[in-house]
Amino acid sequence: MSVAQEVGVLPPPCSDLRLALVLGERALYVNGDLQTARRWFDTAYRQAESCGDPPGLARASLGLSGIWVQEHRTSAESEMVRARQRHALSLIDPCSSLALRLRTRMRGEQDYRAGEHAGMLRLLAQARGSGDALALAEALSLAHHCLLGPEHGQLRLELSGELIGQAAVTERRGDLLMGLLWRTVDLYLAADPHAERCLEELRGLLDDHHHLAIGYVASAIDVMLTIRAGRFDDAEKLAGTCFERGVKAGDLDATGWYGGQIAAIRWYQGRAAELLPALTDLVSSPTLSPIDHSYLAGLALATAISGDHRRAAGHLARLRGRDLADLPSSSTWLFSMFCAVETAHMLQDADTAARAYALLLPHARLPVIASIGVACFGTVRHALGMAALTIGDLDLAIEHLRGAVHDNLALGHWPAATLSRCRLGQALALRDGTQDRTARREQATAAQEARELGMMLPAVAGRTATAHGVCRIRRHGRHWQVELGGRLAQVEHSVGMAHLSTLVANPGREILAADLAADLAAGTAAREGESAQPLLDDLARDTYRQRLTQLQEEIEELESMHDLERAAALRLEREWLVAELSAATGIGGRVRPFTGNDERARIAVGKAIRRALTRIAAVDQAIGEELRATVQTGVRCAYRPR
Repeated sequence: MSVAQEVGVLPPPCSDLRLALVLGERALYVNGDLQTARRWFDTAYRQAESCGDPPGLARASLGLSGIWVQEHRTSAESEMVRARQRHALSLIDPCSSLALRLRTRMRGEQDYRAGEHAGMLRLLAQARGSGDALALAEALSLAHHCLLGPEHGQLRLELSGELIGQAAVTERRGDLLMGLLWRTVDLYLAADPHAERCLEELRGLLDDHHHLAIGYVASAIDVMLTIRAGRFDDAEKLAGTCFERGVKAGDLDATGWYGGQIAAIRWYQGRAAELLPALTDLVSSPTLSPIDHSYLAGLALATAISGDHRRAAGHLARLRGRDLADLPSSSTWLFSMFCAVETAHMLQDADTAARAYALLLPHARLPVIASIGVACFGTVRHALGMAALTIGDLDLAIEHLRGAVHDNLALGHWPAATLSRCRLGQALALRDGTQDRTARREQATAAQEARELGMMLPAVAGRTATAHGVCRIRRHGRHWQVELGGRLAQVEHSVGMAHLSTLVANPGREILAADLAADLAAGTAAREGESAQPLLDDLARDTYRQRLTQLQEEIEELESMHDLERAAALRLEREWLVAELSAATGIGGRVRPFTGNDERARIAVGKAIRRALTRIAAVDQAIGEELRATVQTGVRCAYRPR
C-alpha cells in the first residue's frame, strides 16, 4: 500500500478492503483513536460500496459510529451515518450478528437523542439471548449511555460489571477498558468512597497500553479531582492538557468539556461572570448533544452573576420551558438543575426554586457531577438548601446546608464544603440574627478557608446582591482583580486600571489628574513640556515640617494650661502649613512640580479611567455601576465609597 493510501488520501483497491476494516477496528477498539478510525471506516465504506460487499458496508457503517453515542454532532454528518447504516442493514441477512449490532447501535443513538432508554433495553435483551459476544458487549455500553440520569445508578453499575465480564469473552481490550471506565464513572456519580480504587485499576491498564478515547476521560476525572482539592491553578493547567488529549483522540466533546472545567474553577473563584462570552458561543455550538442543556443553564447563572437580571431571567425561562420537569434526564441534568437553583436564588424566583427542589429531593445524597466526570459542584444537598432559602424556609435551608457541609467534606471537595459553610452561616444569620455565635463561627471559618483556597465567597444569602462597600484592586501579571461587595471581576491591564487602583488605594482622598499621570512615570525625568521646578524646595519643606512639630508641641502645652485662645491661633497657623505642604506634595510624598498641562492630564486620565470602568462593567455589571457612582474624575480625582 502506498503512503497516500495508508493515510486515507486515496482509497485502497478492492483487495485491501479487509485491511482498511482491520485498521479501522484496531484504531477504534484497541487504540481509541476516534479520528483515525473514522478515516479508515469512511474509506472502507466507499470501497465496499464500489465492490458490492454488503458485510463490508455493515462493518464500516458500524465502525463509523465510534465507541460513544452522538460522535457525529452536525445534522449533515449524523444523517449521513444513519443513511449508510440503514442502507447496509437493508442489504444483509436480518438474522445475522452484523444486523443485530447495527440495529442495536441505531436504537441506542435514537434513544439517547430522545432522552429515552426503553427501546435500547429491549435490544439489550435480544443481544443477551443471541449468544453473540460482540453484540452483547456493544449493547451493554450503549444501554449505559442511555441511562446516565441520576435515577439509574444501580442499573448502570450492573451493566458495567456485566461488560467487564463480557470482555473476557470478546477478548477485545477496548471492552475491558470501557467496562472499567463505566464502573469508575458510576462509583463517582454515586459518591462511592472506593471510586478511586477503580480509577487506579483503569490507570494501570492505560499505562500498559494507551487508549486515547478512554485515557482522555480518565484525564478529565483527574481535573475534577484537582478542583475538588482546591488546587485551582494546577486544575487549569491540567484542563489545558486534557483538552489537547481530547483533540488528539478526535473527541468532539473536547471543547465543551474544557469549558465545563474552566467554569467549575471560575465558579469557586467567584469569577463566573468572565465566562459569558465563551458560554454565549457554546450554547449555539452544533457539537453539543441534543439533550445537553447544561451550557444554557450555566449561561443563565453567569448572566445573573454579572448583574444582568433581565437577560438572566430570559435564559432561565428558556431553560424551564413549559415545565422544568420536561428537561430530559441525562448526564448533565443535575448540573443544569444546580444552575437553575443558583440563578433562581439570585433572581429571587421562588417558583423555579420550589419546582427544582421537588425534582432534586430524591437525589439529595448524590454529587452534582457534569457529564461523566468533567467537573463536580458538590452535593445535591447544597442546591436543596439554596432552593429552600429562596423559597423562604430558613429552617429547611439550614438543615440541608448543614448536611451539605458534611457531604462535601466526605467527597473531599474542599471548595464546595467552604461554599456550603458560607451559605449555612448566612442562613443562620438570617434566621437568628447577625450576632448569633454559630452563624458568626460558620462565616468566620468559611472566610478563612476561602482565603486559603483563593475563593471569593458570594453575597449574603436571601438578600439582593449588591456591590456596595470598599473596593479592593490587586494586580496579577497582565490582569487586575477587582473585589467589591463579595463580587469579583478580572480585567486585562490598562493605563486606566492603574489610575483606578491608585484612587481605590486612597479612598476619600482627592488626587490631581496630573499626579495620577505622573505616578505612572515615577522615577523618570520631568514630563516633556513641563517645568521641573518644585513648588517648594527642600529647604522650605524642611522648615515647614520643623515648624509643624514645634507648633504641635506648643498647642499641647497651651491646652494643658487651658489657654485655649492662644492654642486656637497656633492651630490656624498649623492648618495653613499642612495645606501648603499638601499642595506641594504629590502621590507618595513626591514633590509636585509646576505644570502647564493640568487640562491635558484631566482629559487623558478621565478617558483612561472611564475605559477601565467600561471593561469592568462588561465582566461584572454591578461592580462597574457601583464604581461609576463612586469614582470622580476631573482635575481632581477621587474614590468615595458609600
